[in-house]
Amino acid sequence: MTQRRALDDHLRFGANYTPSKDWMHSWLDFTPDDVRRDFAALADLGLDHVRVFPLWTVLQPNRTLIRAKAIGDVRTMVDIGAEFGLDVSVDVVQGHLSSFDFVPSWLYTWHDRNMFTDPKALSGQVELVTRLAGALGDADNFLGLTLGNETNQFSAHTHPSPWPVTTEEAGSWIESLLSAAESAAPGLPHVHSEYDAVWYMDGHGFTPAHASRLGAMTTIHSWIFNGTAQRYGGRSVASDRHAEYLIELSRAFATDADRPVWLQEVGAPSNCLDESEMPGFLEATLRSALRTENLWGVTWWCSHDVSRELADFPELEYSLGLIDQGGAAKPIGRRFAELIPELRARAAAPVRDTAIVIEVDEREVPVSRAALSPGGAVFHAWVDACADGLDPAFVTSLTARDDAALAARGIRRLIRPDLAESTVDPYGSVNTVVGG
Repeated sequence: MTQRRALDDHLRFGANYTPSKDWMHSWLDFTPDDVRRDFAALADLGLDHVRVFPLWTVLQPNRTLIRAKAIGDVRTMVDIGAEFGLDVSVDVVQGHLSSFDFVPSWLYTWHDRNMFTDPKALSGQVELVTRLAGALGDADNFLGLTLGNETNQFSAHTHPSPWPVTTEEAGSWIESLLSAAESAAPGLPHVHSEYDAVWYMDGHGFTPAHASRLGAMTTIHSWIFNGTAQRYGGRSVASDRHAEYLIELSRAFATDADRPVWLQEVGAPSNCLDESEMPGFLEATLRSALRTENLWGVTWWCSHDVSRELADFPELEYSLGLIDQGGAAKPIGRRFAELIPELRARAAAPVRDTAIVIEVDEREVPVSRAALSPGGAVFHAWVDACADGLDPAFVTSLTARDDAALAARGIRRLIRPDLAESTVDPYGSVNTVVGG
């Protein structure tokens, strides 16, 4: 699938698949009929795709042991998706999910290697990507690989045992694995994903340019528990339009004006929203995100609630599903199903002739990513502009000096936030809060 073809069809709506039985631990005892039951429920909601998460520890327990049965189970899940009219995107270096790390033993403690920079570690990941992509590439409903779920969190200083990377090292890791995916399954929209430290955390090796330029599409992960809801309220303009904010932020760093954007992960967290507010938040999020240009689709987090039989998840993880543990669609799931037929057809995006300027250095890294984070000067300029009835865009300070580039985007007015007004603390991950 070329980038252009990615936008030729209707908007796509799907879910990140969290198996109803045994969560991701179900990969240890893969049962196709359980997947069929879950996929049937998602198809009944009108979804057209799922994103699935085979665990790295199950696929590759030793650097030179990639389990044929585990690869086969992933292929079976993709084929089951086809039975229900669902396309399937597959994460590969999987990694991190819902506060739990799934890192094979050949990468930590006595065998500690930086997964991003160690040559042997990199060679093992390249081989895994090659094997998995090769096993899936001929499936008509295979949407391509995501390198891993928010893998940048392993490099963040907030991680308990970080593997730090420079900007150059992060880019090299992404490009090495994307190249392997393209070689093994050519022409498919292989992508990578980051959590919002890529936009908000100063000094982070993964940058907005990586997110907006590498891979077939830009993937956006939007969560309002990052300080947005805490500062502005769970059903504020800032929260309802947070996904739109990140999408527009990414467009400031894209070098391809037609680059597709995938809202790959967004959910309604119970630590920020009452249950009664969740359907309205979903609708507001969808309607605002769909007003952006070049949107491929939206993949909600997540398909099914995590079972209360499983211990030690952050509390919000037990309530994020579209479908409950009994297999019934929740109010948020029913609202999703009601909206999909209306929202599939693409509509013209609003004119964005006012742009907020992001100051960047010579490498096109924001001089203050904290200013982009909730409460920062850039973020707050967006909120104020939205409150004034505008639909603001973003440009970097380099683009702001290029009259032709501004004219190409139809931008006639610039807002330059005062970075001295960014009084927020340095951004830190707040999505992994584990109780006692």
